[in-house]
Amino acid sequence: MAKTKPKLRIVPIGGCGEIGKNMTLFEYGRDAFIIDTGVMFPANDMLGVDYIIPDFRYILERKDLILHGIVYTHGHEDHTGAVAHVIDQFRKVPIYATPLTAALIEVKLRDARLSNETTINVFKPGDTITVGPFTLESYHVTHSIPDCVGFGINTPHGLIVYSGDYKFDNTPIDGKRTDYAKLAEFSRRGVLMLMGDSTNSEKPGWTQSEIIVNAAFDDIFRDAKGRIIVATFASHISRIQQVANLARRYGRKLAIAGHSMRENVKTSLKIGLLDIPDDMIVELDRISSYQPQSIVIMATGSQGEPTAVLGRLATGQHRSLDVMEGDTIVLSSHTIPGNEETVSRTINRLFQRGAEVIYDPIAPVHVSGHANQEEMRLLMSLTNPKFFMPIHGELRHLRAHARLAMQSGIQPQNVFVVENGQVIEVDRHGARMTNERIPGGYVFVDGSGVGDIGRAVFRDREILARDGFMMVVATVDGDGRLIGDPEIISRGFIYLKDADELLEQIKSTVIEVLNSTRQIRNGRRRDRLQEALSRMLYNETKRRPMVFSLINER
Repeated sequence: MAKTKPKLRIVPIGGCGEIGKNMTLFEYGRDAFIIDTGVMFPANDMLGVDYIIPDFRYILERKDLILHGIVYTHGHEDHTGAVAHVIDQFRKVPIYATPLTAALIEVKLRDARLSNETTINVFKPGDTITVGPFTLESYHVTHSIPDCVGFGINTPHGLIVYSGDYKFDNTPIDGKRTDYAKLAEFSRRGVLMLMGDSTNSEKPGWTQSEIIVNAAFDDIFRDAKGRIIVATFASHISRIQQVANLARRYGRKLAIAGHSMRENVKTSLKIGLLDIPDDMIVELDRISSYQPQSIVIMATGSQGEPTAVLGRLATGQHRSLDVMEGDTIVLSSHTIPGNEETVSRTINRLFQRGAEVIYDPIAPVHVSGHANQEEMRLLMSLTNPKFFMPIHGELRHLRAHARLAMQSGIQPQNVFVVENGQVIEVDRHGARMTNERIPGGYVFVDGSGVGDIGRAVFRDREILARDGFMMVVATVDGDGRLIGDPEIISRGFIYLKDADELLEQIKSTVIEVLNSTRQIRNGRRRDRLQEALSRMLYNETKRRPMVFSLINER
């Protein structure tokens, strides 16, 4: 009797039901591998959070699972940004990536002092790679960064095509089109399931080619009378090459601002993915020796991040660079959902400081790297899958992509809209969604802390941000009697010098509570004092500041 083959399990750890932190686990029996380990930008209400990584505790807890490798589609942060966190937990698990992606990952691991904890295996688009018992056939796709791939994943139950981020751009900047022939070959062999990028599934038509950005930038370079500052993602190597080409044409020197972008440029030059003459690049601290009209600066911070270069320029806090009257500043990126307010505030501040700011839709200085609806239909037509699973998008994007799949002839029961943690199983009978749900939430990175803050901390931060805090310091003798007047400290609540009446009420409340609780231990006295002050302050001001108390015993 033939031995029954194990089921293939597909588990989206991140990237399904959200934009960012893409991470997918493939299990076959005890064997497994991961595609991508990305981060996500925090929403406005996630105060103090630097970024968010996937919750991969399910893999950590599966002691029976043999993790054979982590495979990467491309080098953007939403696909690679969590690599150091993952390798820190899965040491010695090998990495597989194309040359640029591998180089960008190497920088992250070096910064985290984890370079010796894994092996980075470099492959080229079109190569077949073996990850434990799994065979993956890579194929080149066009996106907004070089060296992007999708995968044909060979399994005992059929071929699965994983698109990665893609679009069908027939005039890409680097001349490398998506590998149509490989997709057609997959179709001839029979595709069991297509897992497709859903980011632009609500947008009809075709995504514009990167080539239209050239014309817009040419106009900017021709008309600018002063410095040009171009802000984009640190990993947008294609845009950096475009700007360098125009700088050469218009006789400008190029300076790079931002640690991550400098590292990425250095790496891309080393492996030949950027072509910029050495004498064109100048150090940022030397640009003052050049005329403004002979300088262009590439900078990070296109999403309005306060600690990135553009955010610091907007607030006048960059240590070696200031906005000058006559500067032309270009934001060459689409705003990530949730960042609209931050980006808008940054643009307004740059205008206030005297710059001319150009951004989409003022001019076509950026085009999406993701497929629109007609390209999605083309991918389905090229691969002709039996089953379809939309990935990489918020729930509304996944639903819209699912509708496209059904319109394209895929049977409704064969289309799986899943969110993080929902499991798809594949066997000889086909594919199906299970009722199993594993953790698939957020892990917040806040400074050096990883996963050690939650909703309670956010709630406190929201109170502090909205209503401020008040602290009372009282000194008592050995019998618990108050010595002298209590000290009142307030930040973000009231200006004490203009609140004499309220200040007297606070002191009266402190004296009353301390006199009535002399026989109670100090810890409980503090609680009573904080409760009484909170009630009184709300009754008087209709605001709820965070209240702290410190009782010193002498």
